[in-house]
Amino acid sequence: MEGKFSSSTVSWVGSMQLWLVMSSGLVSGRLYDLGYFYHLIIGGSILFVFCLFMLSLAQPGEFYQIFLAQGVGAGLGIGLIYVPGIAVVSQYFYKRRTLAMAVVASGSGVGAALQSIMLNKLFQRLGFQTTVRISAAFNAGLLCTGILLSRTRLAPTPPKDSNLFRYMKVFFREPQYIAVILGTFFNLMGLFFPTFFLQLNANEKGIMSENLAFYLLPVMNASTVIGRIIFPMMVPILGIFNIVIPSVFICVILIFCELAVSSAGGYFVIAVLYGVFWGAYVGMFAPMVGSLAKEDSEIGARMGICFTFNRTPIAGALLTTSYIWWQPTLYAGLSGAAGVVCLAASRFWIAREKGSQIV
Repeated sequence: MEGKFSSSTVSWVGSMQLWLVMSSGLVSGRLYDLGYFYHLIIGGSILFVFCLFMLSLAQPGEFYQIFLAQGVGAGLGIGLIYVPGIAVVSQYFYKRRTLAMAVVASGSGVGAALQSIMLNKLFQRLGFQTTVRISAAFNAGLLCTGILLSRTRLAPTPPKDSNLFRYMKVFFREPQYIAVILGTFFNLMGLFFPTFFLQLNANEKGIMSENLAFYLLPVMNASTVIGRIIFPMMVPILGIFNIVIPSVFICVILIFCELAVSSAGGYFVIAVLYGVFWGAYVGMFAPMVGSLAKEDSEIGARMGICFTFNRTPIAGALLTTSYIWWQPTLYAGLSGAAGVVCLAASRFWIAREKGSQIV
């Protein structure tokens, strides 16, 4: 597919999947608060696995088939699982809620690192169709295990106001919540750029072979586990915003550093460091939004609404077929910087409301 379609076109598959994962949160978060936890994770799991099997039937060069199966179908499936899967952990923890939710989220870093290596090896030996079917069966087993181990501890506590739009109106009266939504919007527009294009950047510049460049993403994903686990441990001492904001700022600096890298070692250093601080952000992203809830019955809705108002990264369109790297890099870096400003504004309002700098 890479030979027939541009990198920007191919990236729309992942971008659409990401957008659906996030935007589905408005529905899944609301239904989770109403007590439909098992319906969501079982239905989402079935849809995700089904679409993976459909992906294995996609014909070479037929972009729309891959887009529908992986971008749309799998995105919807994951979207139904994501918010309930993270939010249910909050029922079992209070003081260490952020750490617990981050540890659960760290599983995605481990899975992304291991499965990408597994798939790469299997593609070479077994081909596309067989490999994707193996992946579908493997993920079906993991999802079944997760469903069997998942339990809700508390009875559903529906929101006091059953009207979704009035409910949203209450949230949007809070400047700190609006600032977090805007910060998340800008961060997701920019900070996903290295995860999509770091491999291509290193390979296209001729700094390393395609085989070696492949391992940049697994290394980055594995490194996210460090950030997802270590930084949440500091939340009771420093506060979640005081950790997330510097982490995003460092990610922005590392994005700009990509323009100056000229060695394989430099790319791997960026992959490791970016993974650590990107992991800190994605690991504490959901707990950060959940911390704004006035009561537990709002957690799912607040997370879902925040995710819904976000859009897919479009930096790939700025890359063009001529591989003009400074354009998407500048866009991604400035988007992340705007996210830092918004999160800092949210922190300011929360600190003023609480009368404490530990927020």
